[in-house]
Amino acid sequence: MDNREMKVQEAKIAEQTERYQDMKEAMKEVLKCGGKLSSEERNLLSVAYKNVCGARRSSWRVVTSMITNADDEKQAVGKEMKKKIEDELNEICSDILDLIDVHCLNPEKEDPEHKDHKQEDPEHKTFFNKMKGDYYRYQVEVAGTDTRQGLTDEARLAYVKANEYANELPPTHPVRLGLALNFSVFYYEIENSPDKACGLAKKAFDDAIAELDNLKEDSYKDSTLIMQLLRDNLTLWTSEMDQETDDAEQQ
Repeated sequence: MDNREMKVQEAKIAEQTERYQDMKEAMKEVLKCGGKLSSEERNLLSVAYKNVCGARRSSWRVVTSMITNADDEKQAVGKEMKKKIEDELNEICSDILDLIDVHCLNPEKEDPEHKDHKQEDPEHKTFFNKMKGDYYRYQVEVAGTDTRQGLTDEARLAYVKANEYANELPPTHPVRLGLALNFSVFYYEIENSPDKACGLAKKAFDDAIAELDNLKEDSYKDSTLIMQLLRDNLTLWTSEMDQETDDAEQQ
């Protein structure tokens, strides 16, 4: 077993034991070994960073809520804790964004013989550009007014680029559906554009439904789960938009 295979096995064991920090470090080493990640390795990398980052996002939401309702003394302690969490989250996000640019989307490592990179590997390109959009979005969530717009622009750019490659994938492909899910969340939560969010989510859902008979068995579970999440978001968002309309009419 070479070093790369050993690190992949480490990551798998770390996932099973919920040691996501160890999982993250193992997958960083896999990236540094070189070579394109397999679908399984991509998912291991994604799971590792999602859990390490997700723990900070959850902590940030809790402490932010606590600060709102706390007295002055607790607010001071809470703000210090909030700043620490923000620094950790930004460090994790910057880490994975740098790794993606250097090891996964580095143009210098592309085969110069292949000019049409969409045709070369649209799944790979969609996956990692989507991942970039996600981690810029997580930074936006905790950003101050001085950096928020720049990070928002970076997230949008990454999602738009991912969407270009995603159009080369079948409408039922889980990577394409996952992009639609997260890109629509970006529109709704970050850009405050519910119409764009609903339009994107609805089109992705409808396109996938139309091709459901052609859905591959090995991706059926993943694809249908994401389709359900798209439909749940659409139901929630349209309900909130209807409520806002009713409230405005009553004023």
